[in-house]
Amino acid sequence: QLQLVESGGGLVQPGGSLRLSCAASGFTLDSYPIGWFRQAPGKEREGVSCLSRRGGSTSYADSVKGRFTISRDNAKNTVYLQMNSLKPEDTAVYYCAAAPRLFGACVLTTANYNYWGQGTQVTVSS
Repeated sequence: QLQLVESGGGLVQPGGSLRLSCAASGFTLDSYPIGWFRQAPGKEREGVSCLSRRGGSTSYADSVKGRFTISRDNAKNTVYLQMNSLKPEDTAVYYCAAAPRLFGACVLTTANYNYWGQGTQVTVSS
């Protein structure tokens, strides 16, 4: 069965860095677009970054562009989100998701993603 498991969250000071991991089982991550989303308490889930199938293209929300980088390690069947220069407003639960029916460039809309991980908490605070 298709499963996604996030890890790597934690507490970090403003300006610090974290690397989130999204490990897949039951399918090959490279075969589907993968997105990172985040949700703060009382807020709607928002798109952060995505990677198209077979690494064709990437997209980033304006709020994280230049600070976050999405990547894929096919040997480990894992997608990463490197987060640098973290800000308090980055605090949220971060989710990875797969969009098996999405072709072409990836998009950061939740409706396109059918499979979701359980989330990992990221807290940026001094």
